[in-house]
Parts: sequence; structure tokens; C-alpha cells
Amino acid sequence: MHFPTSLSDIDFVMLVSAAAVILNIIGYLMKTMIPLRIVAMTTNCLFILWSSMAAVYPTLILNCILLPINAMRFGQMKKLIRQVNEAANGDLNMDWLKPFTTSRSFTAGTVLFNKGDEATELHFIMSGRFRVVERNVELSAGSIIGELGLLEPGKTRTATIECIESGETLAVSYDHVMQLYFQNPTFGFYFLQLSTARLFNTINGLEGENAALRAEVARLGAAAVAGR
Repeated sequence: MHFPTSLSDIDFVMLVSAAAVILNIIGYLMKTMIPLRIVAMTTNCLFILWSSMAAVYPTLILNCILLPINAMRFGQMKKLIRQVNEAANGDLNMDWLKPFTTSRSFTAGTVLFNKGDEATELHFIMSGRFRVVERNVELSAGSIIGELGLLEPGKTRTATIECIESGETLAVSYDHVMQLYFQNPTFGFYFLQLSTARLFNTINGLEGENAALRAEVARLGAAAVAGR
């Protein structure tokens, strides 16, 4: 243990303590977690240095405890960011999800559910082909169906889904979806991204249909004028 014995040593101790205090204040003012943890760990190191030189043992012990805690939280935040990036790239490993699912098999012609039915679960398509009847859109392995029912205020199906080629799905109840949403950031972000993309696709499709209808009305109007 080094104790300050000269004026220069005392000046250095004061400089270290001032830097630690300033960084500690900055840490309390920060709003984002990663920079906050970096500042917190730097502050811990400075306080450890200062308290060891000044023989302030309570502060030394406290920061020796806080430093690994901040380091652990920093590692957890980095892992969370990595998981979110994986989810954003569509990399969702299904293995961890299987214990929460029920395997369902469907033959061609089977209707999974009709528009307006009560919605209680979503399906991950593992094989086969399915069709959104109202929009005549096909879905195959890797797609998710029934997720919008969870977001619909009345918890009802927003479309009719029909199996057009025998296949298998993994069904997950909405209760489990809600638990997984909060417990696993990768799944939560993936579900949010998927639902948003599905809504935007629906909006774009409706806009395209409206544009086609307006063009047809304009064509019929022009034909009617020309035929007078």
C-alpha cells in the first residue's frame, strides 16, 4: 500500500479523487446504459486507486465490489445488443422455442382458422404451404401465421388461413408468447419486427389495390365519355 509522503504525491491523490468524483457525477447524468457502465467502471478504478493511496478502506472495499458488478452488467448489455442484432437479421434459432410449442399437422384443404375466429395462438410453419385466403398470399416454411391476432384489440383472427400443401407447424399459445416476449429479447425483437413488417405489407397491398381500382374507374369513365 502506497501512502502519500510528498506534496507531489498529495497533488496526485487529489487529482485522482477529483477525476473520480467528476466521472461519478457524469455517470448519474448519462441516459444510455453502455456508456454509463464504461464510465462507472472507470470511476470504480479511480476510486480504488485513490482509496488505496489515501488508505480509505470503506471506499476501497465498496468499489472493489462495484467494479465486477458493473463489468457483469456491461457484459450482459453487450450480449443483449448482439441478440437484438441477430434478431434484426432474422436469425431466430427455433431449438430453444420448441419446449413451448405444440406440433400440429395439416393436410391440403384444411382451414387452420377463419377470419373473425377467436385468436389464442400463433403458428411457426415448419413444412408445407399455406394461403392467406383474403389476399391470396402463399406462406411456406419459416413463416409465422396468426401473430396479428395477438395485437388485434378483440383478439380475433384478421384473415382466413388454408393449407394448400400438407405440412407441419409449431403452435405457441399467446400466453407463452407474452412470457417469451419479455423474457427473451431476441424473440421479442423478432416478433415486433415481424408484426410491423406484416402490417406494412398489408398497407402496401391495400394501397396497390386502391390504385388499381382508381385506374379502372378512370378508364371506365374515359370510355363512357368517349362512347357518348
